[in-house]
Amino acid sequence: MDEKQIKEIASYLVDAEIEKREVEKVTAKLKPDLSVEEGYLIQEEIVSIKLVEGNKIVGPKMGLTSNAKMKQMNVNEPIYGYVFDYMLIENGGIVSLQDLIHPKVEAEIAFVIGGDIEGPGVTGAQVLAKTESVLPALEIIDSRYENFNFTLPDVVADNASTSRVVFGTSIKKPDQLELDLVGATLSINGKIKELGAGAAVLGHPANAIAMLANMLARKGDKIRKGDVILSGALTGAVLLEKGDIVSGKFDGLGEVIFTVAE
Repeated sequence: MDEKQIKEIASYLVDAEIEKREVEKVTAKLKPDLSVEEGYLIQEEIVSIKLVEGNKIVGPKMGLTSNAKMKQMNVNEPIYGYVFDYMLIENGGIVSLQDLIHPKVEAEIAFVIGGDIEGPGVTGAQVLAKTESVLPALEIIDSRYENFNFTLPDVVADNASTSRVVFGTSIKKPDQLELDLVGATLSINGKIKELGAGAAVLGHPANAIAMLANMLARKGDKIRKGDVILSGALTGAVLLEKGDIVSGKFDGLGEVIFTVAE
């Protein structure tokens, strides 16, 4: 795939996000034989476009971090994308449906990184040693594709469906919790819709961060000090509707809340 096509597909997906409209997946017509590697090249171009526009990277995020999701997508490792500053919603804030296409929410644990982490060969224990703190988060994913229908290369190209993030205000040192045992409930309007635990993320959320470092090393990149990284979903994803009051409660990490407006 040449640079011209990479730029064309990146613009196609960026325009869909800006215009809040769903589009056909890339593999439907633009590039039927799109590979995962090419998907990451498109993602890198999207990141470049956003940086040129003046947006700043908060940190990477991991996706497909459950064994069930990986089996469903027929892969043996997760995927990653990037969270930008314009995507952040304050705890207790409002998520507007007018800004999105068909958003879904899931509960996650975020890692605040205290020092550079460079692969290959990084382990979960090494990640924990470099983690300054952890905090609860609700990620709002929003594929730009029609009906959330995509292949693995498609979702990689679409910055792993990254859209909005609400971080909690309860911050803990990683050694204050057994992160694999942290349970989370995701409630909509007071009713529990999903629940899960840290072990759902590759056995331990730090393992997802380690895998990210090792994946980034393949292209000569690394996790950087100051990155705030979403480690992957503890729960299933729930479609959001106007008027929803969304709450994520995490054992030892408090609560994250937002309201859905039109």
